[in-house]
Amino acid sequence: MTTAITDVRVVLPTAITDDATVIIDEGRIAQITTGRAPAGARSGHGALLLPGLVDSHSDGLEKEIAPRQTVRFPLDYGLRSFEGRVRAAGITTICHGVGYQEKAKAGRSVERARETVAAIAARSREVDTGVDHRVLYRFEARDPEALTPLLEDLGSSPKNDVAPLLSFEDHTPGQGQFRDIAQYEAAVDPTTLPEGETVQSYVARLKAEGDAMLASRQENRARLAPLARRGDLRLLAHDLETIDDVAEAVDAGATIAEFPLSMDVAKHAKAAGMTTVMGAPNALRGHSHSGNTSARDLVVAGLCDVLASDYMPSAMLAAAFAMAAANVCTLPEAVALITSGPATMIGEVDRGRIEVGALADLILVDDSGAWPVVLDVRRAADHPVRGDIGA
Repeated sequence: MTTAITDVRVVLPTAITDDATVIIDEGRIAQITTGRAPAGARSGHGALLLPGLVDSHSDGLEKEIAPRQTVRFPLDYGLRSFEGRVRAAGITTICHGVGYQEKAKAGRSVERARETVAAIAARSREVDTGVDHRVLYRFEARDPEALTPLLEDLGSSPKNDVAPLLSFEDHTPGQGQFRDIAQYEAAVDPTTLPEGETVQSYVARLKAEGDAMLASRQENRARLAPLARRGDLRLLAHDLETIDDVAEAVDAGATIAEFPLSMDVAKHAKAAGMTTVMGAPNALRGHSHSGNTSARDLVVAGLCDVLASDYMPSAMLAAAFAMAAANVCTLPEAVALITSGPATMIGEVDRGRIEVGALADLILVDDSGAWPVVLDVRRAADHPVRGDIGA
């Protein structure tokens, strides 16, 4: 089936083409032209046409399912609910962060992780899914037990040409993102603590428990390294704090630096050939919520390849337009950080760009107001009942 979208400003990898027509054939982009539109072409009324956004790291599903400590919705409902918000934000491919960790206070366990992965896989197979759902396997580095079931699940998952993403993370107080203990304490909600425990005693206990499990971190890294080096998985090094951390991550086979904490660390990660991911909320606000390096500074320095939603899906598109408006980079460069950059990072090079042969995952955006607004969304895999752009 051939369809066409006309009267759009197309955001290409290095430029914006005005008054353009994009012709789609069998779910792929067949032609991009400024000539006469074919009969039956649907008008975009001068709006911008962008590739569908690709989100490499989203923690939103966890909060959608359990928005309060004492509230938990059914998994399939939460996934569908979150899917609606994600699609409205212009995201057409998303990697849901699923934590393999035994941490009851955070509502995390291996059993719950497995249930979530199964629900994501089931939703992916349904014909009416509005987003291409993927999994980002998040592993807490010092957990002594969770890696074995995680690797079992990776081994039994359906095989395809794209290696799974696994983020190696250490959130022990006193290092990484929370190297400032006072900052960690400030993030703790005292109303969630057991009776008689203060914020200070709780954080001290977490740190002591983490310190006692430091050997597990080394053992877990050693188990993951050969898999990463062989390309059986894509290993992400999370919250890199020092230059030594970069060297250690590269030695373990990590190819992606997720949320490096300083400019210097990002420079060394880039020099080592790593892809660098920063948070879109950071880029939108212009600074980190936890006092770490600014995503905008890394973009200016050419040290950021990807912006991920982290905890706020709508921040991806808003951040791109805000950076372009502030002359941090051009709009095509900003759009690449939320489309082709993450698509390449996750191994899906068929999407994230408007060019002949690419998957026709597209979004129509109104940029006439203070903030960009997603007017319409089209995925190549959409069920015809959706009736989105070009349908």
